[in-house]
Amino acid sequence: MRNQPQPAERLRECPGCGLFQTVPALAPGMTAQCPRCSTTLERATRRPIDHSVALNLTALVLLVIMCSTTLMTVQKAGISLSARLFSGPAELVRRDMAELAVAVLFVTVVAPLFKLLGTLYVLLRQREAAPPRHLCRVFALVERLGPWSMIEVFVFGVFVAYVKLGDLVKITLDVGVYALLALTVVIIWADSALDREAIWDRLDQRGDARGRCAPPDRRTIEMAGCEVCGLVSSVDGPMEAGARHRCPRCGSALHPRKPDSVARTWALVIAAALLYIPANYFPVLTVMQLGAGAPSTILGGVEELVASRMYPLAALVFFASIAVPMLKLVGLSVMLVSTQTGQSGWLRDRTRLYHVVRWIGRWSMIDIFMEALLGALVKFGSVVTIEPGIGAVAFCGVVILTMFAAETFDPRLMWDAAGRHAVSPAAA
Repeated sequence: MRNQPQPAERLRECPGCGLFQTVPALAPGMTAQCPRCSTTLERATRRPIDHSVALNLTALVLLVIMCSTTLMTVQKAGISLSARLFSGPAELVRRDMAELAVAVLFVTVVAPLFKLLGTLYVLLRQREAAPPRHLCRVFALVERLGPWSMIEVFVFGVFVAYVKLGDLVKITLDVGVYALLALTVVIIWADSALDREAIWDRLDQRGDARGRCAPPDRRTIEMAGCEVCGLVSSVDGPMEAGARHRCPRCGSALHPRKPDSVARTWALVIAAALLYIPANYFPVLTVMQLGAGAPSTILGGVEELVASRMYPLAALVFFASIAVPMLKLVGLSVMLVSTQTGQSGWLRDRTRLYHVVRWIGRWSMIDIFMEALLGALVKFGSVVTIEPGIGAVAFCGVVILTMFAAETFDPRLMWDAAGRHAVSPAAA
């Protein structure tokens, strides 16, 4: 095993405001924040690699158990039905909602599986004396999959489904749910224990320059921070819109700012806003009991929970399914308008709003997970049946589009538009 690179100060570009700054070597447990916008630049855990390997391997085993065992069993009128992780997507396909089934499978199985396998592959092979170059690309893919791995969101969807079923059927939690709970804890633990900057340093093939940035050559036109691994690189020649520059560490595309950020974000926000209308107008769920029942919209579901005195659950569904999508659409619109009009006020607060919008978007999937489970579990003919509605497809589209919108928006543009340009060190 080659020697582990020692922590060293490094040049970083703040992803929130674009300020170039030197981050000193951090002791374990320390966090570096941008002095201008308070964006977190780096966290140092300095945990042993074996610790991260054990956690990710445990999570992989728990994921396999969750996928291969029963989550819940329900009983009604002498009939018993069980549901596994794949039962919900299968029911969605049967009801001609294949797009929704694909989305649910991707965020609950595919993304978590590839994220864990990729992380384990990188952690194990980085021990080699000369780690292969492709490990950087694998780790970059793992980083991109992070927001789309929604196990911790799925566990809340299961909880909401369990509470809603309490008055309709007799319900039993099986091995799969306990594996899901354990998996959620282990995944959160593994993410917090993984020192990403240390991994990037180990994978760096640039000798003594590993993990740090040398003073820039005065002849260099520009410098840019990689949006994936954070490395600040000098670029020979101007970074024009059509020019292609790659990060020397992970191979990701380098841009002074995200290309066409405002136009692309507006397109995604407008599309999500248009989908938000059918998502709230059409039913997302239909409960038929003893031949009676009516389709229920998102807001109607919240009203039913309030009528049943399930106030905490009603608050959770309202927050995840109504408040969060509105916050994302309004928040992104405010940031776009303020950027285009060159507003200089509340820059730090708007940057914090961006980070909140980016983090909170995935939690709207709670309603989608709940509806998929309820549709698979409650199929008792004329006694009681729950069917997912077409509104769920539109709502899932809103969630995905707003997540993409948050990724395409570049908060550094707000600072640029306000005349708070971050001067490249090469130009100093």
